[in-house]
Amino acid sequence: MSTYRPLPESLEIRKSLIDGHGLFAVVDIPKETFLGITHVKDDRFPDGYVRTPLGGFFNHSEDGNCEAYIEDHKNDLIQLRTIKDIKTGEELTAYYWLYNLED
Repeated sequence: MSTYRPLPESLEIRKSLIDGHGLFAVVDIPKETFLGITHVKDDRFPDGYVRTPLGGFFNHSEDGNCEAYIEDHKNDLIQLRTIKDIKTGEELTAYYWLYNLED
């Protein structure tokens, strides 16, 4: 029986200098690593998605080291992958496009 892990073993939540808390690498993570699902389509929630723990803690950056993307044609899932090599201790960030951060 496997144990549920809300985050990949390579990540942990820590206080962020960007905003509140963020996701940080506990090991080096290579470019193009799939990290998991950040949001699941559900029209009962604001913006039409519910966030997973992974989606709730990555912070926005105009020049992130990760990418939030939709791969399936139904737009049911938003996923996160690295787009740069990430060093141990580095915060994971991505351009956050789901809603206007100014609101």
